[in-house]
Amino acid sequence: MRNILVLGGTRFFGKRLVERLLQDADTQVTILTRGITKDGFGGRVNRLNVDRTDAKALAEAVGDTVWDVVYDNICYSPDEAAAASRIFAETAKRYVLTSSLSVYDPGPEILREADFDPLSYPLRLGAKEDFNYQEGKRLAETVLLTQAAFPAAAVRFPIVLGTDDYTKRLHFHIEHVLKGKAIGIPNPGALISFIRSDEAADFLYGLGFSQLAGPVNACSDGTLAIGEVLNIIGQKTGREAVVLSETAAQDMSPFGIEESWYMDTAKARGAGFRFLKLAEWFPELVRELATELAASLRDRE
Repeated sequence: MRNILVLGGTRFFGKRLVERLLQDADTQVTILTRGITKDGFGGRVNRLNVDRTDAKALAEAVGDTVWDVVYDNICYSPDEAAAASRIFAETAKRYVLTSSLSVYDPGPEILREADFDPLSYPLRLGAKEDFNYQEGKRLAETVLLTQAAFPAAAVRFPIVLGTDDYTKRLHFHIEHVLKGKAIGIPNPGALISFIRSDEAADFLYGLGFSQLAGPVNACSDGTLAIGEVLNIIGQKTGREAVVLSETAAQDMSPFGIEESWYMDTAKARGAGFRFLKLAEWFPELVRELATELAASLRDRE
């Protein structure tokens, strides 16, 4: 029986990961959250309700249980990573940290794992509120990959999309186009990576069985320019996007990067992982969301 702990796991790709793990008959899944968000798993999972930023409470909750894999979807600071390194030092056989494309600075060239090296990055400790998102993730990687006694991997995901995306970043663009509202795009030619939520969950699942360690990029095959994103939305809605280089803050695109920001996945592919083709799933997701949002807008009228 494999014993799996998921920190997070009640929404988006974390929830999909738990569902994937539960398909295996020989797997016991425990989710650790604050207990605020209902998960819908019923009696299929064990639950630990605790604030993971409280190191003492976290240690008491997990005790000396041995975990085949610990998935950490909610680590945003070096303090949280340091606590995990101590608490799971003798009980985690493998640790998978959800990290981010955000550890990289945008730029014209494709981004490889070596472009941010957590093993040589200057270590500073601090809580989530002491750092911006990028720095928090950089330092979390640095702590786990240099100080932890257990084997660890840090998965660098780009923006994750899906019908279940609670941040509704793609929804934002589609709704603006449907309403004829201008969207602020600083650089329509900037290239970006994406990954679909079920694809992200499948990658995390597979990584639990892999020996792959250290930082690893994971994204769908291919890129889209931000302008192409709007063109696809225009095709699926039958309406042309209104794009400006600058708008009011609330109308600036969540994808509105000034430079390209996309990743190479050779390391993951070299370990046997395969990814979906962005050009195949992205238009279909836009179509699905556009149909849903158009109906919602009609209902509001």
